[in-house]
Amino acid sequence: MNRLSNRVAVITGGAQGIGAATALRLAAEGAQVAILDLNGDRAAATAEEISSTDAVVAAGGSARGLVCDVTDELRVSEAFDEVFATAGRLDILVNNAGITRDNLFFKMGRADWDSVLVTNLTSAFLCAQAAQRFMVPARYGKIVSLSSRSALGNRGQANYAAAKAAIQGLTATLALELGPFNITVNAVAPGYIATAMTAATAERVGSTTEDHQQVVADRTPLGRVGAAEEVAAAIAFFASDDSSYVSGQTLYINGGAR
Repeated sequence: MNRLSNRVAVITGGAQGIGAATALRLAAEGAQVAILDLNGDRAAATAEEISSTDAVVAAGGSARGLVCDVTDELRVSEAFDEVFATAGRLDILVNNAGITRDNLFFKMGRADWDSVLVTNLTSAFLCAQAAQRFMVPARYGKIVSLSSRSALGNRGQANYAAAKAAIQGLTATLALELGPFNITVNAVAPGYIATAMTAATAERVGSTTEDHQQVVADRTPLGRVGAAEEVAAAIAFFASDDSSYVSGQTLYINGGAR
């Protein structure tokens, strides 16, 4: 299924976890993918692995890694200019970059508040602003941002919850402003997904990864935690023309948890 043939996509924080799974999925559907990550070596290694995957080769997709601090406005602008100069277009943006700095509210320091807001929220603003410079003249674009089930509130994550709730507001607003230019803007809000980030959460609360996942699985209607590939599948839908009349939406991917 080559829904994304000849499309060019930028994925922030794409060297691991949900970002890497999304880069693989979009490339396997025919897209040229630029992986933006603070760790250039890891981005390059992930891109090389993706580009040599049989499904990607068969679909005509590809991936490349770029070093980019997505909280740096100038570097973001340069990176998007580089992608456009190389590929001649920019069709898809996936705002995936994110960090956690968990702590109870009364213990949370200003530095941890600021770093999470800037990395998870401001980066999405900067990258969307950079992307629309190319999408608006082309009158085509797909922007997908990562929110989270934590947007509804999560103990020990006041900073992360605030940033992920704000992503939903940003998504709805950009859908209104960019819609007249045939640009759709949506978000996905994963629940518990088995990644390095959720493993770190388990460690923070003094649990093993396996035990932590089991606790979550026991209270999830589907009886398990999610996989990064399942989030990537939803992102691929929003990045494709199958979602051409869907905009301003946030899709929760949480196994039916309430």
